[in-house]
Amino acid sequence: MKQKAKGDLVKEYTPLATAAGIGSMLGSGCIVGLSATITVWQAGLGLSTGQVGIISGALTFAIAFGSLFAGQITKIFGLIRAFNWLNLFYAIGTLICILANDFSFLLIGVIIMGFSSGADLPISLTVVSHDAPDETTSAKLVSSTQIFWQVGVFISYICSFLLSGIQGVLGARIVFGILFIFAVVTWLWRLTSKKFRTFHEAGTIRQAELKAQTSGQAEVSFKTVLFGSQMKKYFSFFMAIIVFYVCWNLLANTWGQFQTYALTNAGATQTQATGLGIVLNVVSLLTTIAFTSVAGGKYRNKAFFVGAFVQIAAMLGMALIGGGAGFIALAITIGFYNFGNPLAGEAIYKVWTQESFPAETRASLQGFINGFSRMCCGLFAFVTPYLVAPGMIQQSMYGFAGIVAIATVAGVVMMRLQKKYNVGSSQEESAMTAENH
Repeated sequence: MKQKAKGDLVKEYTPLATAAGIGSMLGSGCIVGLSATITVWQAGLGLSTGQVGIISGALTFAIAFGSLFAGQITKIFGLIRAFNWLNLFYAIGTLICILANDFSFLLIGVIIMGFSSGADLPISLTVVSHDAPDETTSAKLVSSTQIFWQVGVFISYICSFLLSGIQGVLGARIVFGILFIFAVVTWLWRLTSKKFRTFHEAGTIRQAELKAQTSGQAEVSFKTVLFGSQMKKYFSFFMAIIVFYVCWNLLANTWGQFQTYALTNAGATQTQATGLGIVLNVVSLLTTIAFTSVAGGKYRNKAFFVGAFVQIAAMLGMALIGGGAGFIALAITIGFYNFGNPLAGEAIYKVWTQESFPAETRASLQGFINGFSRMCCGLFAFVTPYLVAPGMIQQSMYGFAGIVAIATVAGVVMMRLQKKYNVGSSQEESAMTAENH
């Protein structure tokens, strides 16, 4: 009965996770949508190579700054109000891009869209964990939002592929128009849903009761959590998570932004590279769905080790095969990576962050980690094209395997810390053990 009750809770709160997850979908959609259409914008608007670089870099850093300021946004406007209204600003950004007829307008639209997206991700996840009735339900709901990130990537690839034959910038405007529609619908849904309002009110009461039980009326902030009386616990969590996520994201960003580039450099045509991108993202989507089913229980750590092993093996396999093996060998390598990536990647990072820190600081901490990681990815992107070029990719794969290994060590440290402090999945395991006895 207990398991059935938990299943019912997940089902009851799934609409909220969906509304939050569409924010993740819009986040990946703007990254992949711009990446897949930037050459169309360049030709249609007469952009220089330098202007293309500025627009691409502006999106990356706008997302980073949005994440970094997520905590401040919630302090100024409130967690729920920020959750309800951020997608409107995303929609405004996409609308400016749709109507853009020169470099300046496209740049402004991209910055607004990126900043809103960057802020929405940690805020929407914090709302889900804030409203969820228990940590197990929260873990399952939070991890499920990663499915929408993969859906956003998939839809953007599909749309860009289908519209690639349209002359001028119309195809690119349609891609951004689709993002605009999703943003407006999500904004109205979050803002007007009576069910969500009930969840928010119940969550606020529950969080106030938890705060009174654990710390009375003491102020809880980013600073007091990391450097306060429980510094050893929370700072250890923070360092393990940020090392894991930065390392994981460096690799994820490499294949997210430069997968088509690497495949075409390995001999694939544009059509073959785009088609393979769709197939490879289906692999990620299916694995993400599978991970969601175990995210709140005792098997998620086992899934983590499987994912880490597959990712390291994929990188080492490509390094041993050699960069001249052709695009099919590279695609198979990326396919194995895409299988392991969701099992030991962003989904578990989101769960760790949401269940390991006090509710009042989750948006700030996750926003900082997201932003810092995105900054590192933006800087790393300057050298990535050289690293995945045919003459360098074999040596780079050893380095990528090393990055996955560091992320794995950080993940193991995080799991041990959670067990030590009885946080997250360890609580679920203890409850199941007690129930069996």
